Amino acid sequence: MSAQDTALSVLIVDDDKSMRASLVDLLEAAGWRTEALPRATQVAELLPKLMPDVILSDVRMPGMSGLDLLDSLDRATTPPMVLISAHGDIPMAVQAIQNGAYSFVEKPYDPRRLLSILRHAADQHRMAKGTERLKQRLARLSGLDRVLLGGTGDITRVRQDVLDLADTPAPVLLQGETGTGKEVVARALHDLGPRADAPFLALNCAAIAEATFEAEMFGVKGEATGRLVAANGGTLFLDEIAACPLPVQAKLLRVIEEKELTPIGATTPVKLDLRVISATNEDAEKAVTEGRLRQDLLFRLNTVVLTLPPLRARRDDISLLFTHFLTQYARVYEVAAPDLTHDDMAALLAHDWPGNVRELRNAAERRILAARRGRGSVAEAIRSDQTPEDVPDTLREAVAVFERELIGKAIKAHEGRMDAVAEALGIGRRTLNEKIVKLGLDKDALL
Repeated sequence: MSAQDTALSVLIVDDDKSMRASLVDLLEAAGWRTEALPRATQVAELLPKLMPDVILSDVRMPGMSGLDLLDSLDRATTPPMVLISAHGDIPMAVQAIQNGAYSFVEKPYDPRRLLSILRHAADQHRMAKGTERLKQRLARLSGLDRVLLGGTGDITRVRQDVLDLADTPAPVLLQGETGTGKEVVARALHDLGPRADAPFLALNCAAIAEATFEAEMFGVKGEATGRLVAANGGTLFLDEIAACPLPVQAKLLRVIEEKELTPIGATTPVKLDLRVISATNEDAEKAVTEGRLRQDLLFRLNTVVLTLPPLRARRDDISLLFTHFLTQYARVYEVAAPDLTHDDMAALLAHDWPGNVRELRNAAERRILAARRGRGSVAEAIRSDQTPEDVPDTLREAVAVFERELIGKAIKAHEGRMDAVAEALGIGRRTLNEKIVKLGLDKDALL
């Protein structure tokens, strides 16, 4: 983080041009970032954009006074305010403090005292913002418990590793069988880190075509912005990296090493700032030995390696996870979740779950679909082959089941961006909203 980013900032509001200039000179000489306005009426519009650490305002100004400005601001969300006036007296100072001002300074002011008051106010505001960020982080941690559900030692260690690594820029390689939740972990690393508000770009390396890679990922000058540039500042998730074509691996390596790319037809490179998280469902070292994965690329990706346990290695979590998924799908399909019998529990624990958590989730959905028709068991739900009994009784119900599945997949694929979901499905946004309400879909549960 640069010194410019860490410098304290102040918004100065004073109708006297010479006084504004004097305050700007004083504060910038002391290392502050400053913005100055001649009218208090301009503050409300510009405050969200400027986001200062403290406001320094004159009291007597035409139109809106400093006291009026103080009353107009939401003190729960706006920075502290210090008032300054050449006409100050004790009653005015008392009123200002009672109304929520941080402090009151008379003109002519003592520069050292003014700087001290402003610094204390700004430090207090930054501390409060830090506390709020901590609260938000803790709230997200409860979400991490939901997406990485379980109490066995292996999954507990994965959760702790995610918390430890989220704030770092280190590249992370996720190893684990198909269905163990590698993308879930990648998203958690992104969501809990400082890039949470920036894009998360997931690339299925097995589906990257060499012929169109540069155009799609780098972009074409004057025509389209590449996906990598669109994700700038965020996280790049390379799924199944060992399945990536070798020529594409070379281009990805160059982007990661040089932290820039040049769109097709352009001459000026674009700087990139991306955290790289990758994943593989096989032994990466073996893939290198077999010539399918570049060793130099692996060295760039495996600064930290996290291994996700298969579901069969955490059997104590199976019933907890299955119950969790049953509850989710019961809400989606508007049916009461069936109680698990002893036979159900035996079926859950007897199965090896080669598809891991993904297979378990799909079995839970099949169990709920059967429960809608008053039949079914966990043993039947575990079977991947569909029987005639799994078919809905009526055409209306079959259409509803199909629409739920199709819309749900689109919501997941487009990460909840409803305009993109509507476009992908070929329907209007209003029609999509009506179907979501009619079908009882829970977008948050799907994501």
